[in-house]
Amino acid sequence: MAPSNSPATPTARPRKARGEGQWALGHREPLNPNERSKKDDNPLNVRARIENIYAHQGFASIDPADLRGRFRWWGLYTQRKAGIDGGRTAVLEPEELEDEYFMLRVRIDGGALNLAQLRVIGQIANEFARDSADITDRQNIQMHWIRVEDMPEIWRRLESVGLQTTEACGDCPRVVLGSPVAGISTDEVIDATPAIDEIIQRYVGDPAYSNLPRKFKSVISWLPDGPYQANDIAFVGVEHPDHGPGFDLWVGGGLSTNPRLAERLGVWVPLAEIPDVWEGVVGIFRDYGYRRLRHRARLKFLLADWGVAKFREVLEKEYLGRALIDGPAPDLPEKPIDHIGVHKQRDGRNYVGAAPVVGRSSGKQLLALADLVEQHGSDRVRLTAYQKLIVLDISDDQVESLISGLRGIGLEARPSAWRRGTMACTGIEYCKLAIVETKARGEELVARLEERLKDFDADISVHLNGCPNACARTQVADIGLKGQLLLNSHGEQVEGFQIHLGGALGMAKGETAGFGRKLRGLKATAEELPEYVERVARNYLDGRTDGETFANWVMRAEEELLK
Repeated sequence: MAPSNSPATPTARPRKARGEGQWALGHREPLNPNERSKKDDNPLNVRARIENIYAHQGFASIDPADLRGRFRWWGLYTQRKAGIDGGRTAVLEPEELEDEYFMLRVRIDGGALNLAQLRVIGQIANEFARDSADITDRQNIQMHWIRVEDMPEIWRRLESVGLQTTEACGDCPRVVLGSPVAGISTDEVIDATPAIDEIIQRYVGDPAYSNLPRKFKSVISWLPDGPYQANDIAFVGVEHPDHGPGFDLWVGGGLSTNPRLAERLGVWVPLAEIPDVWEGVVGIFRDYGYRRLRHRARLKFLLADWGVAKFREVLEKEYLGRALIDGPAPDLPEKPIDHIGVHKQRDGRNYVGAAPVVGRSSGKQLLALADLVEQHGSDRVRLTAYQKLIVLDISDDQVESLISGLRGIGLEARPSAWRRGTMACTGIEYCKLAIVETKARGEELVARLEERLKDFDADISVHLNGCPNACARTQVADIGLKGQLLLNSHGEQVEGFQIHLGGALGMAKGETAGFGRKLRGLKATAEELPEYVERVARNYLDGRTDGETFANWVMRAEEELLK
């Protein structure tokens, strides 16, 4: 056969993998508006503009790139304009959603406050925030209705007592969670506070770590009393058979719309080395983290692609320059720790943990708390990662008086299971991302259940979230409620919740960490919610075996009992 004169079909070239914006691989050109904004000007620089320009010229003078981006590095978000319903959350432009007021987050690393600090926060809330001051599940205090004109004075007052808002939000190292009873617990072997303090002193506000792909969340505690598996990095106390007490390192946790639990790197870290190891992990995130797509810009995605072995190898070889010591997993307590009630300190005095309802507090309440604590001989209060607070250093003869005084200002040291276990995010009242109301719904739910199930004798967690972003850790609650809009029986669009059941973190022996069970179509309108929770709680009481937790019961219960 004569040779063909037709041109040969070209060989297809393999498509080059698209870059993820990883600096360490040479991908330095910003790939989205957020990355461009950070490259154009380090967000930490915005404070000077707030103090020198915006505070004098007002809200209208604020550059949009500062307003909706760099302000966050100083704890400031615009809050939601009142009257905008949840159905419009995803369709309106930012300038249509936002009010000319700000949410301000005060950074309280480790949750530790003295009375001078507590009073300053209370006074600021009273004078500048319409008395708003919520306790968050990140050991922060969050205020609303803040005007940009007032920020220089607010910073002056906060910093005069050693508080700050630096990097309380933004693509940077957020508040470092710590045990609220660090240094006083009878069960603690090492107080991790020096490591937290050193990290804050060395790295918070450092331009070298102020431009991360996204936020970076940390937990450092001897006790497993914080949500360590839901954070980017966590150090949890552990006894090494050869080296003694130290810390077990976990990385890559995070919830939101793509939840993932942190994994152990299998290493033992002594207290003195925590800051350096922490810096190494942050460095990996900064240099190798994905910056192309915002929804993939958390450390958990890098860890999922690399795996634990590669992550540890890069940490040791490129960032620490040495091998880490292999170590065992932590020994968990018999029951999860929340510190509510009266507990002995190592010095013989007592600490008393008390619960507001769903973290809602006020400037007036915090000022009253400061007076009450001082009257009972203490100067120290701690915030927990569960929207609760603790008063330290109370003598035996002052305990009952303090409990009575706390109750008088709306804080309960002997709360019902419902008040003790219910958390709620900010919700549609202030948050531009929210779809439904959460704080008021949580308060209504607690009140209803205290009335109908006042003798409920089991620990149960109920977490309400106003959107899918899981700020209230919905996926790891016994009953997780994710806000969405539903149709009621009349075909009307109303606020409601998708229901997750039986989620948990590994906070105690025999507790399996995992995300809540989602049954097809299991939802409730806000109006139906109290009745639903009551019904499933009663089914649990009727069907549980001796000592069986709600999460374990959910895993084996028939679907009809969960609806």
